[in-house]
Amino acid sequence: MHEEQDRGDHKSVPFREAKSDCQEAIHTLYNFLDGELTGPRREEIQRHLDDCAPCLEAFDFEAELKVVIAKKCRDQVPEHLRERVYWALIEASKRPSARED
Repeated sequence: MHEEQDRGDHKSVPFREAKSDCQEAIHTLYNFLDGELTGPRREEIQRHLDDCAPCLEAFDFEAELKVVIAKKCRDQVPEHLRERVYWALIEASKRPSARED
């Protein structure tokens, strides 16, 4: 006999199945956020998030954290270094490559 979970978190699914779905959804959150899942897998996780408030809350937190990190954790490259790299690449592209020999 399965324990039923009907707390608004899931739509009356067996507790073990719901727990497994949640663990899987949480485990794949970063892949979901990074767009690294196949279409069908993404839809499956999206359906779970639509039905599961705790997982959706975790997803929202991770999505917001990812945005904050992306905005705050950027190293600024000094302009003089950018110019040196740019000109080095220009000069390197003018030289015949070793493969052309």
